[in-house]
Amino acid sequence: MRKQQPWVLVRGAGDLATGVIVRLHRCGFRVAVTECVDPSAIRRRAALCEAVWKGQTTVEGVTCRRVEDADAAARVSQAGEVPLLVDEQAACVALLRPAAVVDAILAKRNLGTSRDMAPITVGLGPGFTAGEDVDAVVETMRGHHLGRVILQGAAIPNTGVPGVIAGYAAERVIHAPASGEMTFVQDENGQIVDIGALVQKGQVIARVGGTPVLATIDGVLRGLIREGYPVNEGLKIADIDPRPEQTAYCDTISDKARAIGGGVVEALLYLAMGKNIILL
Repeated sequence: MRKQQPWVLVRGAGDLATGVIVRLHRCGFRVAVTECVDPSAIRRRAALCEAVWKGQTTVEGVTCRRVEDADAAARVSQAGEVPLLVDEQAACVALLRPAAVVDAILAKRNLGTSRDMAPITVGLGPGFTAGEDVDAVVETMRGHHLGRVILQGAAIPNTGVPGVIAGYAAERVIHAPASGEMTFVQDENGQIVDIGALVQKGQVIARVGGTPVLATIDGVLRGLIREGYPVNEGLKIADIDPRPEQTAYCDTISDKARAIGGGVVEALLYLAMGKNIILL
């Protein structure tokens, strides 16, 4: 009888991490996920971290279910779903004893992942150095090197400017103009403005406390932080894609997330081969 597969633990389940999780799950890895208690993903329809709030969520046919302990995680995995534990510090490592840990928090800095957490460790984007705090780093910057596996050194440093889409970069991302509770609004037709809506520059797309949040460009509201979320001034709360055809893709994994996911699969298989570790 085949020995049960070891866990691959992914820290984080935002929209980019979801691209990693879905690709690993579909490739046959036994995946578990950890998240914080109040994830602030704006691309909610393409982010498995919504399971923290809803108990379960599905992206592109892969269901993620919130669980409370390692035993429940095993049962959910056996049923073909991805278990998610609210465990910001990844304390579950001691119980799951994963063969690999993938830090997909994308905080632009290392929030506690180290090489002693698992035989294989991978970090996404800036904040990690391959050969020091992780075994490999996957590039997350849009461009020629997106998804590249780095075995020595670090990813491209964070520029603080989003990648260019249809000629727009920083304008695509909207930050909270004040601190307060996120409130949704209605458009001129009485419809709630939410992800997937076509918006125009200057349109009120939400409110933070009593302060209106204005669309910065014309386009598709691709991301909007959940209603009721207590935001601090400056927090990223919305994302507009200038390409109107993207309204059909708001609940699917982005090209960037897929590329990063492919890089993680490559990193895990390459490192597992070199370390003689069976992951699949």
